[in-house]
Amino acid sequence: MKEFWVTEAMNGFGMTVQVTETLYSGQSKFQKIDVYQTSKLGRMLMLDGIIQLTEFDEFAYHEMLTHVPLFAHANPKRLLVVGGGDGGVLREAGKHPELEVLDICEIDAEVIEVSKQYFPSIACGYDDPRVKIHIADGSEFIKDKAGYYDVIIVDSTDPGGPGTPLFGEQFYRDMKKALRPGGVIATQAESPYLLPDIVARLQKVSRQVFRTVGYAGIFVPTYPTGTIGACVAGDRDDITRPARPVPPELAAKLRYYNTKIHEAAFANPNFVSRLFN
Repeated sequence: MKEFWVTEAMNGFGMTVQVTETLYSGQSKFQKIDVYQTSKLGRMLMLDGIIQLTEFDEFAYHEMLTHVPLFAHANPKRLLVVGGGDGGVLREAGKHPELEVLDICEIDAEVIEVSKQYFPSIACGYDDPRVKIHIADGSEFIKDKAGYYDVIIVDSTDPGGPGTPLFGEQFYRDMKKALRPGGVIATQAESPYLLPDIVARLQKVSRQVFRTVGYAGIFVPTYPTGTIGACVAGDRDDITRPARPVPPELAAKLRYYNTKIHEAAFANPNFVSRLFN
């Protein structure tokens, strides 16, 4: 089979990747799922034509989305992951032995099964015995969990698909209710170059709900514009610095996250800061 190119296009931007083979293509109840073997980036997962990850750089996104909120909390015991069916956040969270509860709520069971088959180095997160899988709409699941979790991580698709309710104000209010005192959230918060209106709206909503809010920038070259961010918030004095040191044995396993990166990620360029004002 000849090599071909696959393009993700959104809002005037695009990312084109050279593909050598289609490994899987199917339609779930919620979205189109495609897995490609690429020439330079390893395997690539797309949902409804949007790049979710490549084996080449997924570590940057998953490490930051996971370790920033977990280290912003002084003593996290209970974690909820909303979305994240590929298992990458679970893999990173599993590196924290202090966690006692590791729940994941994913709306699309087929994403989990496809990821287990084609992305074993990422979906290995499901091998952790602490993981409990809930196949449900995260915006509904969370309503019955008042005061239960220490950290909530939302690894959602872009708005417009099944992840749309996860960008609404009510969901952020429900997340706050689901947290124990001093809890922290981190949500996939888009790129300020690609979707500045959504970046600004999520910050505005978070500031109406939580005491402390920040936008942590992440460099991920295979996302259009090469950037994405996490909205990190909580009822804590500070989420921009780790609340505890990174153990040496964990630090040795990480390729992107460290204490300095944690702090530096919240130093936003002027044009991003102006979005929030």
